[in-house]
Amino acid sequence: MSRVGKYPVVVPNGVTVTVSGAEVSVKGKLGVSALQIVDDVETTLDGNHVWVKPKAETKRARMMWGTTRALINNMVKGVSEGFTVNLEINGVGYRAAVQGKVLQLQLGFSHDVNYPIPDDVTIKCEKPTSVSITGKDRQRVGQIAAEIRAYRGPEPYKGKGVKYETETILRKEGKKK
Repeated sequence: MSRVGKYPVVVPNGVTVTVSGAEVSVKGKLGVSALQIVDDVETTLDGNHVWVKPKAETKRARMMWGTTRALINNMVKGVSEGFTVNLEINGVGYRAAVQGKVLQLQLGFSHDVNYPIPDDVTIKCEKPTSVSITGKDRQRVGQIAAEIRAYRGPEPYKGKGVKYETETILRKEGKKK
């Protein structure tokens, strides 16, 4: 039984949710998001709460119950507040800069790494060693952060590379004489 699916999704002020058939659409100050609901669950709107219930007691229905509730909750939070992932860049000469619609990364290669910024997210560099990725879709923001981190992940000896702000690097000791 899903423990996540038991609870309703609370819709804050300024966000409108419409449930029509097998589609849930959420509209807020940051944009509009839509989700196709699978046949195993049903979604109802009750005042400022969205309830998700399984249609049957099958294993797939129970799995999709919690998943659908979490996806709707992420859509509501995304259009009202948005999601942000912060990256840190460590290393001598390692830096980032936004130039137009391109994130330019200098990560110790013989060339600069240019990452084109998609239209649905915003990327900012307050300092040359920090990158902030913001958007309304949680999956998209996390995917872009993972792609940028994958160019030069943190290494365990000196900690050089791109890492998440909340990530801790397990350091190794290195060679001994």
